[in-house]
Amino acid sequence: MTKEKSENSPQNSDSKSPSDIAGMTNNDYDLNKKMPVAGQDIPEEVKKEMEETRKKLETFKKDILKKYPFTLALGIIPPQAAEKFDEENALTEEERKAKPMHILMIVPEDNFKEIGKIKTELLKEVKNMKPKIWLNILTPIDLANFCLDSKFDIVEAIGMSYPLHDKGILGTFRVSSIHKSLVLRKFEKYIYSYVIVGSMVRGEGKPTSDIDAFVLIDDTDVKRMSRLELKERLRGIIYQYVAEAAELSGVKTPLHVQVYLLTEFWEDVKDAAPVIFGMIRDGIPLYDRGGFLPWKLLLKMGKIKPSPEAIDKFMSMGDKTKEIVKQRLLDIVVNDLYWSILSPSQALLMLYGIPPTNTYETIKEMKRIFVEKEKILEQKYIDILEKITIKYYKGFEHQKIKEVSGKEVDELLKDVEDYMNRLKDLRGQIEKKAEERTLNETYNNVFKLLKNLFGNKSEAELIKQFESDLIKKGKMDPKGLTVIRELIDARKKYKSKKKPTKYEIEDVRKNTTFLINHLIEYGQRCDLIELRKMQVVVAYGKNKEKHIDMFLTNPIFIIEDGKLKKIEEDKIIEGIQEEFDKTMSEQKGKPVAINDKVLSLIKREFGEFSLGM
Repeated sequence: MTKEKSENSPQNSDSKSPSDIAGMTNNDYDLNKKMPVAGQDIPEEVKKEMEETRKKLETFKKDILKKYPFTLALGIIPPQAAEKFDEENALTEEERKAKPMHILMIVPEDNFKEIGKIKTELLKEVKNMKPKIWLNILTPIDLANFCLDSKFDIVEAIGMSYPLHDKGILGTFRVSSIHKSLVLRKFEKYIYSYVIVGSMVRGEGKPTSDIDAFVLIDDTDVKRMSRLELKERLRGIIYQYVAEAAELSGVKTPLHVQVYLLTEFWEDVKDAAPVIFGMIRDGIPLYDRGGFLPWKLLLKMGKIKPSPEAIDKFMSMGDKTKEIVKQRLLDIVVNDLYWSILSPSQALLMLYGIPPTNTYETIKEMKRIFVEKEKILEQKYIDILEKITIKYYKGFEHQKIKEVSGKEVDELLKDVEDYMNRLKDLRGQIEKKAEERTLNETYNNVFKLLKNLFGNKSEAELIKQFESDLIKKGKMDPKGLTVIRELIDARKKYKSKKKPTKYEIEDVRKNTTFLINHLIEYGQRCDLIELRKMQVVVAYGKNKEKHIDMFLTNPIFIIEDGKLKKIEEDKIIEGIQEEFDKTMSEQKGKPVAINDKVLSLIKREFGEFSLGM
């Protein structure tokens, strides 16, 4: 740590506590907007001095970034941590009494040799500044050395510093320190080490970089649960704290945490797992119970070496490369390409109105509907679909296809791309046909109902009678007439060049659905009235307590105990509902006369009876 001092005293109230700082973001902080303030009732002279300090620090920051654009971070060390930095810089008693404001500047390791020059130039700027400034110039390696020396409180204070400027390194230490603290507070006895690693820690992060952390769980003394259960329980909570740490720190850079049991970590060390070796080599511990740092030192000394079995394992991977590549090529065809061509085909069939199909049905239906019936798809695309699904996928299932070449994969990829581009166009064609079908079906349904009500008349006559008999007499909402006209207009538009949009068609469909429901209800009421005109109640039995319903149609139908029957010549037989409905529709409101032959048959079947409405 580079220690330099100015000649004036600081104001401690000008800094934030760690809890306040936790809410700051890792972006440049605009001092014109806000300056840390400890209290509300501040004397005017203090306010004036604080304002001057704010302006000086803002100017100080701009000058540094202009002269040294490579600067990774600038921050104000929290006053609560000032004593730690006083000790680290070996300040005298007199210098400590002055309570200097510790300013942190982090520069890349490549600029380490320039620190002396930077220090000299910056001292000139802070010499007469109030409060007194103590300049701390560090590199990412200095931060790593603090961790390796187990000076975790210093690193945590750096992470919690008030950011004047930060390219990501302060935010990295801030969010990981907060996450570490949350985890330790919950179950410290299980945490063996908390390690951060990656480009952000080295000060080489980019906007797309992530923050990587490893948590080692001590499972060597687990008694009440299995090791796996311990890992899963702790891992769930550790992952939950990631979001909380991000919120508290204000850092948007994603924090990715990997959790290892100590026993499985050691097994990976013995097996020479590259990820674990990389973690030990490059990792920086924010917390350690005495295991990680010795491993790091032993690895550096060449004392941690992979076992012969591990060497054999990794060497054998080279021998298997050819087989692995062949298998992956086959996987691309029988998994990725198969599903990428089959699923969209099934989707378009469902869009057309066909229930979900299997592989063979998909090929058959795609050809039947789109090639032969609708004539909107070319046969060559069916050939592509059949080649990938039958020749390759089914061929693999039946062990006829055991490997594919890279050339074949390239050709199939081109086929799939061509097929998918055609299916996108086909979807548009299907949707247009579906829109046209929707309009036609809606139109036919509406005018079929109108014809049932008013007879087989022309479109214009039906609309006119709908208006006069239903709208003007208050039997139907006036909006119904507007809906019918919109339906006719949309249908005409669709047949012209100026087609309605799919949203206009959907609006017409929704509106006509309500109209159709009202017409059906009205028709049912009318049918019920007409039905009653045709209905006669036959009462029979000793006290005329039994009843049947007789309908004066030709032929005559009766309903006895809920069963439909028909009078045919001189006998009563079982009736057919479709015939009854058709007869009622044709003779609506026009009952036939009952002749003596029918009355005699009724008397013979049911005894003495009486007729009533």
